[in-house]
Amino acid sequence: MKVDGHLTVMWRTGDGVRLQARSGRDVTAVWGDLALAGLGLPAGTVLDGEAVIVTQDGRISFEAAQARAASSPSRARLLASRRPAHYIVWDALQLPVPVGDVRARPYRERRAALLDVLSGLPADSPIQAVSATSDRHTALTWYNTLQDQGVEGLVAKRAASPYRAGYSGAWQKILARGNRRRPCRRLHRTSLTAPHPGRPTPRRDASP
Repeated sequence: MKVDGHLTVMWRTGDGVRLQARSGRDVTAVWGDLALAGLGLPAGTVLDGEAVIVTQDGRISFEAAQARAASSPSRARLLASRRPAHYIVWDALQLPVPVGDVRARPYRERRAALLDVLSGLPADSPIQAVSATSDRHTALTWYNTLQDQGVEGLVAKRAASPYRAGYSGAWQKILARGNRRRPCRRLHRTSLTAPHPGRPTPRRDASP
């Protein structure tokens, strides 16, 4: 399913966690609660996902995520204390050694590896894999019933598709509003080296 949040790449490095927005900006301080949760991942893990905020009524709020993303570090800490963030993981880009970069592997393999690496986190971790199914009836039920919870629609992926730069016809974003369908574009990178504060951020292959 497609949730309405802020696209973010999470690196678990040997000495901490880094988060980067689709603009290339380091947003670790803004999403500090997610960075703290990311310490539970094994070093060498790189994930692609969305930072989201869930309101008191259980709805995913893009406005709340925007407010957090645009806030100062001190304001972000205050907002986190009131409404903690969740990190909904779309994909695994890199796994700890000896596996390394998995972007060329089929989605079915990356998905299995993602679930395996996330299984080491506490059950109440805010880092969770996005819900996925290969059952058409289940997908249609999500599509028709979850809009009121802030779910935008679905992302359909071919099970054999690699993680490629730019738009890909193998990934289709199906938005609930107006039944629109369009190719999906992700945060693919040539380098999986985490950005460091005070250093230029490596450029992306393409913007999402």
